[in-house]
Amino acid sequence: MAYWLEFPLWGLFSVFLAEVVRDAYHVLCHRVTWLARLHNYHHAAYRRDLSLVSVALYQKAQLYHDVLESVVLVLALTGVALMGGVPGLWLGVLYALTFLAGGTKRYFWKTVDTDYNHLPGPLETAPSRWWVNRSYHWRHHFDDTNAYYSGVFTFVDKVLGSALSLKGKTVAITGASGALGQALIHQLRTHKARVIALSTSATDFADLPGVTVVPWQLGEEAQLQEHLQRADILILNHGVNVYGLCTPEAIEHSYQVNTFSALRLIDLFLATVQGPDARATKEVWVNTSEAEVSPAFSPLYELSKRALGDLVTLKRLHAPCVIRKLILGPFKSKLNPFGVMSAEQVARGILFGAKRDFRNIIVTINPLTYLLFPMKESATALYYRLCTQK
Repeated sequence: MAYWLEFPLWGLFSVFLAEVVRDAYHVLCHRVTWLARLHNYHHAAYRRDLSLVSVALYQKAQLYHDVLESVVLVLALTGVALMGGVPGLWLGVLYALTFLAGGTKRYFWKTVDTDYNHLPGPLETAPSRWWVNRSYHWRHHFDDTNAYYSGVFTFVDKVLGSALSLKGKTVAITGASGALGQALIHQLRTHKARVIALSTSATDFADLPGVTVVPWQLGEEAQLQEHLQRADILILNHGVNVYGLCTPEAIEHSYQVNTFSALRLIDLFLATVQGPDARATKEVWVNTSEAEVSPAFSPLYELSKRALGDLVTLKRLHAPCVIRKLILGPFKSKLNPFGVMSAEQVARGILFGAKRDFRNIIVTINPLTYLLFPMKESATALYYRLCTQK
């Protein structure tokens, strides 16, 4: 490979490696007791709006966290550069030295020079997917300090499954009495979330700690506003499958349940994304199903679910919070007694993807879906972005 190309490629790799090392050190700061005592100065320096508690505490944080972290980073990257013997790796060392220089300056010159992720003020965007923004990092300080470790790239959090914490979250879920609803409730409780089970069959529920059962009926979505206000995450999981029917009544029922009811609940929930913290913590997960790109041998199910999927793609363009799609293959339930996966399998797959901040969570045995859905979703989103106004 030509030197002019090899050098910058190794340089980019070394910068990425520096961020991985920095994030790994950050993880250790929350898991090794003596490091945690030093790192806690950093957490104690900020109020909930990311303004400084005091300049003195901020300067202590520079010494005990920023400077110490930078020294570790410089030593680690220098070791890699010496062992690798590739000139481009020294760019990572220079990158690490900028952190050391900044932390040293802030401590010895007693200056306040807050980086982007710690700027005070209201959160204006939802957490980003691949790059750490203010909303993403805010969650590390005030949502769950044992998650959201990444500083620039979200790679380490995706690997560790710490890109979304469910601990202490209030999760409202429709279709709660179905097979997948029950499996999701079990998984959410395992992850220490509080559950609001929104069910049209509320009498089917046994009392469970941490689960509040709320009855509702199709067309009465507005009556759930109070519960949606309390929820951090709304999971839209209700649906109907009329199989081969194509009567006017079947068409109306399919679209009302699978499309328009979900759409009304999305709009009601998005209206609750208000206040300084809501953009960082509120989310919607929508079960649009594998029917978005694959046959379900039920035309009305496919049509109504595809309509929902396209509307969700449209709403994502300017949504005030994260919206995830659940692209699920056939699992055994009342809607589909011939499903080849278990609801428990699917629920575990959903949470595995959510904790790694997948915005499109695909759980299926059909390998084509993993290829076809990203292509379809990317093309549709691009078309909508080009042809719609905010």
